[in-house]
Amino acid sequence: MITSFDDYCIHQTHEPIAQPAQSDRNFYDRYWFNGFDREGAFLFEIGFGLYPNRRVMDAHFSVVIDGVQHSFHGSRRAPHDRADTVVGPLSVQILEPLRRVRVRLAPNETGIECDLVFSARSAAAEEPRSVLHDDGRLIMHTSRFTQFGCWDGHFTVQGRRQDVLGARTAGARDKSWGVRPVGEPEGGAPGLTNGDPGVYWVWAPIDFGDVCTQFNTFQGRNGETQQLGACLMPAYADPAAVPQVETGLVEMQTARHRVHWKSGTRRAAGASIELVERDGAAHEITLEPVLDFLMKGIGYSHPQWGHGFWKGELVIAGESWRVDEQHPLDPAHIHVHQLVRARMGDRIGVGTLETICFGRHAPSGFSGILDGAA
Repeated sequence: MITSFDDYCIHQTHEPIAQPAQSDRNFYDRYWFNGFDREGAFLFEIGFGLYPNRRVMDAHFSVVIDGVQHSFHGSRRAPHDRADTVVGPLSVQILEPLRRVRVRLAPNETGIECDLVFSARSAAAEEPRSVLHDDGRLIMHTSRFTQFGCWDGHFTVQGRRQDVLGARTAGARDKSWGVRPVGEPEGGAPGLTNGDPGVYWVWAPIDFGDVCTQFNTFQGRNGETQQLGACLMPAYADPAAVPQVETGLVEMQTARHRVHWKSGTRRAAGASIELVERDGAAHEITLEPVLDFLMKGIGYSHPQWGHGFWKGELVIAGESWRVDEQHPLDPAHIHVHQLVRARMGDRIGVGTLETICFGRHAPSGFSGILDGAA
């Protein structure tokens, strides 16, 4: 199965590029982006996933503006050629690798459109691997990098056009690949994790202007660390100045965090992060949520548009809802991104706080699957 990417010196196995080295049906390759007005007027996100062993490619664009979240969803049979990153009207185009990416959602029946270019403000920072086993079977093993940037272009919702200007619109992106649970569930005997199901994940990329910080962690039911990553890196005004390999990136020796949960929910009312360098120097960051974004808007936990599900040869759909009218303890609404204002010493920043907490988590005071904070 030879495709255009086979003409490049990028092979990692003896197979053609279109054939993954493993047959796990949950193997994937995925883009995620977000962008937001620094004053909180809007927040948009894009998700684009390829699941070659499921033979599915899906894409999502979602934006919160004036308290309403509008979402485009699309799904198709996966193409063989890795250069074909198009799902119906939505396309992702790498203009300059690790520098500039264009996302375009052409006019379509949902009334949601965009033409946006992401320009890097930082190098790509690799995160620690995410690894999870269920009764001895590997069910998650992923690699991911995160990169900060700004956006130029526009989006349109139901005839209303919103211009997006790099000076006012910050954001981040990640690229991940590997194996993670997606799509239709398997049959047969259930995994043993079903006896105490749950996940606790916090992720917070923050742009402070001259520097950016990154924090991420998985924790177990009693707060034990399962994965932890944190760093500080320079930011650049010109994408051309962003180095391929960042020599100024500072990996933290350790990091701690605390989420202050909003009463009756599993959504943050605020958060604090402490980053500690190898020489003991500490950076205290406080986060104040400004705007909520439900991750089901780009497919996460969506009851109809979850990632990797077979929908048909090509299907698109749109939907809208008021964010404040969605029940915060509905399983589809637990996974959220929040636009946050941040402070680190004298620096004022803006960024994203991602939280997902299903099941018991003793440090947060959660004892059941979906009980809210006191």
